[in-house]
Amino acid sequence: MSNPIGNIRIAEYGRPSHRLVHLSDTHLRADGDRLYGTIDAGDRLARALAQLEASDARPDALIFTGDLADYGQAAAYDDLRAIVEPVAARLEAPVIWAMGNHDDRATFRARLSDDGAAATAPVDTVHEIDGLRVIVLDTTVPGHHHGELRDEQLEWLALELVVPAPHGTVLVMHHPPVPCVLDLAVTVELRAQPRLAHVLRGSDVRTILAGHLHYSTSASFAGIPVSVASATCYTQDLGVPAGGTRPWDAAQSFNLVHVYDETIVHSVVPVAESPALAYVDATETERRLADAGVVIPESAHREPREAQPPTMPLRLVR
Repeated sequence: MSNPIGNIRIAEYGRPSHRLVHLSDTHLRADGDRLYGTIDAGDRLARALAQLEASDARPDALIFTGDLADYGQAAAYDDLRAIVEPVAARLEAPVIWAMGNHDDRATFRARLSDDGAAATAPVDTVHEIDGLRVIVLDTTVPGHHHGELRDEQLEWLALELVVPAPHGTVLVMHHPPVPCVLDLAVTVELRAQPRLAHVLRGSDVRTILAGHLHYSTSASFAGIPVSVASATCYTQDLGVPAGGTRPWDAAQSFNLVHVYDETIVHSVVPVAESPALAYVDATETERRLADAGVVIPESAHREPREAQPPTMPLRLVR
């Protein structure tokens, strides 16, 4: 039975102003080399993107939080672009890349984002997406796997954050400023985190996106939500006996990030071929909402979307 005229309920939240896809730790290798001798990282990434595309999602950006190429090889970055760019073009979504500890700055610049800066300088960038600012911070230390931030990077970040963005700022980095639940991961954590917290407190940074850990987790840092996306290649088994570490070929995933005026929602999407138990398509969903008298308002502050080049940041700063 249809809902009586006039008995309408407005949903508690309208549509999001921005939709982002957060992927991490692709770890591609060149020449068909496989991780642990068995895992084809390119195939695992292609599966994740195929699942994303099949969902008919239309994100405003694809954000990769580092460790793109396992050995920083030029051919691996070329393979990465060959996998990602066609999907990004079909989705009409720009791609935002962040450096990871497995990446090589010079090769990263040459293959993904040549900004004319010194080859070994940190790759810190700023992107504008319909009023949402995305700042990418390079936390890597060449030749090492832990993370650090230079004084000049923190000074630059503080200056960037002086003027708030219309929809706030998303901070993107590889090493997450969160506690490590696997003891061995402490050896490769982000160091001197209070220095970053000092810069971020009171700013318009609404969330921090990170990777590095190879498992999905969340926390808060300087009062800001932190969301860590798992890897698309292989993940860490958190069911390992206490004190141990055990990577496995399972639980690969990516995250959906929905930005609202009031909040930002992070959702984990497992990459798996599992049988569906039921399916309600968009048309039937619309009918059921109408019958229930529920209206989901469009975002009041969303500007018309314009397609962006798939791999070109809107502004490079280093």
